[in-house]
Amino acid sequence: MAQLVSAETVVDEKKPNVLLIVVDDLGWKDLSVQGSSFYETPNIDELAAGGVRFLNGYASCQVCSPSRASLMTGQYPARMNTTDWFGAKAGTDWKRNTKLLPAEYIERLDHERTTIAEAFQEGGYTTFFAGKWHLGKDPSDWPEHHGYDINVGGFNKGSPPGGFFSPHNNPRMEDKDPGEYLPLRLADETADFIRSNGDEPFFATLCFYAVHAPLQTTEALWEKYRKKAEAQPQPTSRLEIERRRPIRVVQDNPIYGGLVEAMDTAVGRVLDAIEEAGQTENTIVLFTSDHGGVSSGDNWATSNLPLRGGKGYQWEGGLRVPFIVSWPGNIEPMINLDTPVIGTDVYPTLLELAGLPARFEEHVDGESIAPVLRGESFPERSLFWHYPHYGNQGGDPSSVVQFKDWKLIHYHEGDPDELFYLADDPMESRDLAQRYPDKVRELRELLDKWLLDVDAQFPTENPNFDKEAFAKSQVRKVEVELPKREKEAAAILHPDYEPETSWWGSKVKAD
Repeated sequence: MAQLVSAETVVDEKKPNVLLIVVDDLGWKDLSVQGSSFYETPNIDELAAGGVRFLNGYASCQVCSPSRASLMTGQYPARMNTTDWFGAKAGTDWKRNTKLLPAEYIERLDHERTTIAEAFQEGGYTTFFAGKWHLGKDPSDWPEHHGYDINVGGFNKGSPPGGFFSPHNNPRMEDKDPGEYLPLRLADETADFIRSNGDEPFFATLCFYAVHAPLQTTEALWEKYRKKAEAQPQPTSRLEIERRRPIRVVQDNPIYGGLVEAMDTAVGRVLDAIEEAGQTENTIVLFTSDHGGVSSGDNWATSNLPLRGGKGYQWEGGLRVPFIVSWPGNIEPMINLDTPVIGTDVYPTLLELAGLPARFEEHVDGESIAPVLRGESFPERSLFWHYPHYGNQGGDPSSVVQFKDWKLIHYHEGDPDELFYLADDPMESRDLAQRYPDKVRELRELLDKWLLDVDAQFPTENPNFDKEAFAKSQVRKVEVELPKREKEAAAILHPDYEPETSWWGSKVKAD
């Protein structure tokens, strides 16, 4: 299949550059190359056409900080006990009316771990970071203290404190042009670094704050996607109740569409800079997201259908993400693979592709997928997730194991299991647990052993849980919140839309 060079060849020749692109909150179907007919992403589509697209790419968690920590270390969040987004309440600090108290977790990336940036730094690379970090509150926990020579915009916040238009109010990035659009600014910073680095090898990480809330775009892009949404067949409803909360079931949010396109334009600027520097065939690009798209909460941004759920959920819509690897002249282009890959694999894969020694004591949960890129066989393996928390978007405290298209979800509320066969049911609409009890036992044994091996932490009973109040709140979601959100979702499409009347964060800025 592929014509990937060997690690030995790389060592003897010039070291390849590496660009890792991580988009925040980008759903599995939020790219046109992934099947969206609403969003337009020509630059990422071209990147995919020039490389390998993994159809079963997964994040290591359904929320951001744990996935980001996993990308940096090659370890599962449960092993590091970094299982929720940094800043989320847990334990006795938890005040929501739920049956369980979420497990306590660590809110920083451990300095004892050698990050992927430190590994490349030790391998003779100049390291660069731009964008969202969200891996520790103290300045000593920011990118420059985890292996990055240069840090533009990375600190403790998970969303841009000044929004997507300057002033950015970012302590690691000075404002330049008034009203500049953040995705483009981060792209320009990355492009400037690439141009100025000369022929020295670089490891650059571009972590967009986009497409996280607050959803903000220009008036021109909003108008473009508003008209595009109007031209689509109009749905009878844009949102439905998914277990706990309303969830978007159609892609037609014009503000989100504009933000997605801006992110894609930014990716194009960086790829152009690589080409201008004459480094295209000497640069490995890996593109992915930190978890599924936001379909329930934070502006009800997108729909992940045909996958169920979204950010914060234990279903495929929360876990499956775009995953693209490109290295022109070294990896066969236009290849789509079904091999399941996960965020823990990024660290060992990029090391092997770059010809650097593996760090088996560090990336213990990841596997290099370089053999897959060479067209070689790759052993089937189990993938695991552990999220002992309640997602802001409606997800449940749960643990998950997936093996050979079988997926078991174990819920920590009441101890039930769900079983799905993803090859026939990617929407996870048919629970097969009662039909295949032997398969449930088999997968539970795998899951329980793994949870023990990584010393996973678990939620505990909430002594203050009010069952009656909880039941009333669920009725309210159907009778009050759902109609309200439906009205707001429709309002964004009105030609006279006023952002002040919409839910938190939606904004259109005049060009």
